[in-house]
Amino acid sequence: MEVSVSDSERQDIGKLEYGCEHYKRRCKIRAPCCNKVFTCRHCHNAAMSMLDNPKEQHEIVRTEVNQVICSVCDTEQQVTQKCINCGVNMGEYFCGVCNFYDDDISKGQFHCNGCGICRVGGRENFFHCQKCGSCYSTGLIDNHFCLENSMQNNCPVCYEYLFDSLKKTSVMKCGHTMHMDCLDEMTKHNKYCCPMCSKSVLDMSSVWQRMDEEIEATVMPEEYRDKKIWILCNDCNTQSEVRFHIIGLKCTQCNSYNTRKVASPESPQ
Repeated sequence: MEVSVSDSERQDIGKLEYGCEHYKRRCKIRAPCCNKVFTCRHCHNAAMSMLDNPKEQHEIVRTEVNQVICSVCDTEQQVTQKCINCGVNMGEYFCGVCNFYDDDISKGQFHCNGCGICRVGGRENFFHCQKCGSCYSTGLIDNHFCLENSMQNNCPVCYEYLFDSLKKTSVMKCGHTMHMDCLDEMTKHNKYCCPMCSKSVLDMSSVWQRMDEEIEATVMPEEYRDKKIWILCNDCNTQSEVRFHIIGLKCTQCNSYNTRKVASPESPQ
């Protein structure tokens, strides 16, 4: 006795059973650049980056993918969501712009026209900042310092390209961006300044207060008590002349100790 399968049931055959470490999907892609078959572009890029000949190393352009192979029935076909042979959805989420498939829709995938790529986390939780050129959490609307194309850079710690990275990204007070894991690792090693501009990445007011107390309790040798030097504040960019102390040099404008010694304005250039 034959058991009929409805279209909706057929579309769900093999769901979440195929894919790679990056995505659950029921198809593989044929890379137009080298004509090889991979589960996703990240698998392709990882394999191609390991080639011995640097001239052969390359990355795939996602929008140029035009052929996919159904993982359920092995039928090769043009990019489409539903397999033309067995009728399964090759990806519960499908974007015809990015040629992107993913069966795990719990990620909240959505395509951002401003970014030109698919993002995760739910469209309702993000907005596209035109100046920064990327999607940010809605909590940052009118609450971040805009830097033009700030995400079109490599992470200053691990050097991975940020714009389409799979890792979570943090937007610092100065507007520069880096991986959240890299920022956490940096602060674990007592590094609290942006690697790009040297501004403080955290609220350091409690630290500055403790330094005030240490300076108050630490008397400098007599020959240094009246010594003054010029400093530049990394946080507010103010130059000022301050009393020298071995523990720290405090900005007279914003009270930050994130400062560095500079030549006095009267010094010959």
